[in-house]
Amino acid sequence: MDSKGNNHVYRITSNQGYLICPNQTNTYVADENNPWEYAWIEFDGLRVRELLNLAGLTVDSPVYRSIAKDLTYELINELLYIVKHSNESPFHLIGHLYLALDLLARSSANKSEIKNNKLADFYVHEALTFIEQNFQNDISVNDISQFCNLNRSYFGKIFRKAVGSSPQDFLIKYRMSKASELLRITDLPVYDISKAVGYPNQLHFSRAFKNVYGISPTHWRNKNLLK
Repeated sequence: MDSKGNNHVYRITSNQGYLICPNQTNTYVADENNPWEYAWIEFDGLRVRELLNLAGLTVDSPVYRSIAKDLTYELINELLYIVKHSNESPFHLIGHLYLALDLLARSSANKSEIKNNKLADFYVHEALTFIEQNFQNDISVNDISQFCNLNRSYFGKIFRKAVGSSPQDFLIKYRMSKASELLRITDLPVYDISKAVGYPNQLHFSRAFKNVYGISPTHWRNKNLLK
């Protein structure tokens, strides 16, 4: 299903790939006579949309086709490495993910060129960096737009166009992703985690977390805590 709610059918062949975006309904079926072998990884982050756009991959253009077999071979090896070494440290796996994304962008038939001197992209990049460095503080969309020296309305418009969500929604989801990480890999109390991601009020944090993940922070931890 694309961004407008329309259904599409794509035929995937050898050495191709497919992007499945969050909250997107998909069904995939292998050929009965010639079934496939495939590997998949799930990832998220501040600049995921930007990196995928470099490879020409979007919700409306989800199929990866290669123009460089040697790079595609390296890409497949990186993906398989990540799948087979899931117990390695997060930094180790992130390093291999960046290598895979670089190979994806360089080998994609739909890759786009990086556009230089595009002012809107510069402002969005500055906003993302500000969020990354200050999400744990009591910051608001006004603080972000002021940091970029932009009118809040204009800032919201260019941010949504580049990232795909409003600055407010993005800030909340980014904070909640950091909270889920702390819930999964630490034994910090929920109250301390709420403060660590910019929510001094634990009740407000719990409401925001449930709006994003559908369950309370404690329930989420019980389901996802690393053993």
